Amino acid sequence: MTVVSPLSSPDAPALSPGGAGRTLFGHPPGLTSLFLTQMWAEFSYFGLQALLVYYMTRHLHFSQGQSSLIYGLYGAAAFFSPFVGGIVADRWLGRTRSVVLGGGLMMIGHFLMAFEGLLFPALALVAVGNGLFIPPLAVQVGGLYAEDDPRRPQAFSAYYMGINLGGLLAPLVCGTLGELYGWHWGFSAAGIGMAVGLAIYLGTLRLLPPDPAAGRIGGARRTPLDAEDWRKLRLLLGIVLVIVLFRIGYEQSGNVIALWVDEQTDRHVALMGLDFEIPATWFQAVNPLLIILLTPPLIRFWRRHDRDGSPAALLRRMSLGCAIAAVAMLVMVGAAALFGATGRPVGAGWVLAYFLFLTLGELLTLPVGLSLIGLLSPVQIAAMLMGAWYIAKFLGSLLAGVMGAYWGAIPATAFFGIGAISVLAASAILLAMSRRERAHPAGRS
Repeated sequence: MTVVSPLSSPDAPALSPGGAGRTLFGHPPGLTSLFLTQMWAEFSYFGLQALLVYYMTRHLHFSQGQSSLIYGLYGAAAFFSPFVGGIVADRWLGRTRSVVLGGGLMMIGHFLMAFEGLLFPALALVAVGNGLFIPPLAVQVGGLYAEDDPRRPQAFSAYYMGINLGGLLAPLVCGTLGELYGWHWGFSAAGIGMAVGLAIYLGTLRLLPPDPAAGRIGGARRTPLDAEDWRKLRLLLGIVLVIVLFRIGYEQSGNVIALWVDEQTDRHVALMGLDFEIPATWFQAVNPLLIILLTPPLIRFWRRHDRDGSPAALLRRMSLGCAIAAVAMLVMVGAAALFGATGRPVGAGWVLAYFLFLTLGELLTLPVGLSLIGLLSPVQIAAMLMGAWYIAKFLGSLLAGVMGAYWGAIPATAFFGIGAISVLAASAILLAMSRRERAHPAGRS
């Protein structure tokens, strides 16, 4: 894997037991295993998502309203289920068995999508499987490193890149197969992707950190949370709530921004004597593409310039990310003002600038937040708290949808301005939390 920068300097920290004392590009080989497992899992998940609405409207002849409702309920269940799945992994199944069971359920669900009469059971299996799969896999990323290892945030950035690499490939492969050759081919490709991810995971278990037995930690019975654990828990829940504010603005990228690109953006390009219009859907590939391109240099930058992996430093980095994302919203305020003044579609450069700032902000916010969840979560409830991280996406997406319902009812400048205010508020709160944490740092568990 070439996405993680070399960190094999003489002063690199010792690896945790999961690393087995070896490095690959300066990181434990287990990171490559988890990166590829997550990439193929996201390929399968987004492959189904890319086809779902088209499949229901074109093939099953559902109405647009009915299809959108089913799509929304499925997405909500898939984002809420990791919280429940994390509890199941912590208390009963354990991390490894939860990942394997969840991946198996998703794989079966994708294959069942090829049968028209099994639509709802198939979607249910994917949603439940996703909840069992995601939290413990992300917890295992953090388990590869000691608590004070400065490479931990970089590892989550690489892991986050794997998520987006799968999301970028899915519509290109599954979407093309489904639309051109038949829906069952697209859904089957998604199922095969999940099977590949499971095979990689099962074949590389020796590279992963030891899995505590369900209900027991380190061979002893599960101990209750102490005062310091509760302090960390309050901090983590605060972070999750702040990320909801971030996502209210961020989630418009696939909602209102898609409408803006379609209706208020000049997408005509003249090249070598040819004049053609860029498909509006192509702009949705800009974000994952930028994540893939920008993650490696960002990892190198933080490795060279900041070895402080304390919670206070990571909160400060997240605050900076939210501030940069707010600039993206302000770019769209400018684009909306120009459109209002001229009445003509604005250049595509405005949207590209929006995605550039949004992606930079995202990379400094979301993977760093994942790293904090892994760093501060009490081991007794680590998978549950990783699942709680996805509650922020669930709530943020829901509130962003409510906000998006007012698109057209209020001026576009005001609409994007509200998004900027929401993300700036998240930045300010995270900065305040950073200062408080620096003054009263959480102890190590």
